[in-house]
Amino acid sequence: MSASTQTAPVREPLVGDEGGMGYLERLPRRLVTVYLPLFVFLFVLLFPFYWMAITAIKPNAQLTDYNNYSPFWVVEPTLDHIRYLLFETSYPGWLVNTIIVAVAATFVSLVTSVFAAYAIERLRFRGARFVGLAIFLAYLVPPSILFIPLALMVFNFGIYDTKLALIFTYPTFLVPFCTWLLMGYFRSIPYELEECALIDGASRWQILMKVLLPLSVPGLISAGIFAFTLSWNEFIYALTFIASSENKTVPVGVLTELVRSDVYEWGSLMAGALIGSLPVVILYSFFVEHYVSSMTGAVKE
Repeated sequence: MSASTQTAPVREPLVGDEGGMGYLERLPRRLVTVYLPLFVFLFVLLFPFYWMAITAIKPNAQLTDYNNYSPFWVVEPTLDHIRYLLFETSYPGWLVNTIIVAVAATFVSLVTSVFAAYAIERLRFRGARFVGLAIFLAYLVPPSILFIPLALMVFNFGIYDTKLALIFTYPTFLVPFCTWLLMGYFRSIPYELEECALIDGASRWQILMKVLLPLSVPGLISAGIFAFTLSWNEFIYALTFIASSENKTVPVGVLTELVRSDVYEWGSLMAGALIGSLPVVILYSFFVEHYVSSMTGAVKE
């Protein structure tokens, strides 16, 4: 019999081959590969919020008396800490300041990043890749190095202890990463769409506003969420450039106003941290699908 007429041996299917992910059907494997990692992930993710919540409604006597009360549960919950935070401190004003600064800094950073990412990715000028790399490397510079020269500029412009000091300094660390993220998303959009628009007589401005930006909504949402989250949680610049209590943001106000010498208002501290995290959680919950799709589009080549 010739070699051409010989048939190749048939491979016996391995156990679980026919099911694709069939190896996960066995309970011991599911426990180790699915349920145990999922439980650990959820515990690490949710336990801090649980701890903040129970601390915020614990009476002061239960915060330190671990002999008579469990640290993981609440007996006779109270709203005194939340009432004190909202009505006897400047926390509502800090919350408003944080919203104004975060929204304004996010808007400025997005506008700047859109123009920068479009110029680097679509105009194809010499050295564009080097410029893009330099912008991303600028994001890696720690704020602890930048805040000293930025402080001199803030003083010289006369905007110390104002919201403008934060709105104009936050983009120094927001623009580099947002630009890098939008560069990746613009790269995933076919060049043919832009070339067709150029043939039809569209200008670069019209292409950006009517072609690229409508297709880049998920990327813009992702960059906006990222910028808003960083602005909301920023601490070093807000601590350095703001002095008066009425202009402070939530991260700085909670730490500096609710900690008096060696006295920690733990209930109010945890209530402030919990309430301060809610806007970011709500923002992510509304736009999580766009966020994931934009991150996927930003990394594919």
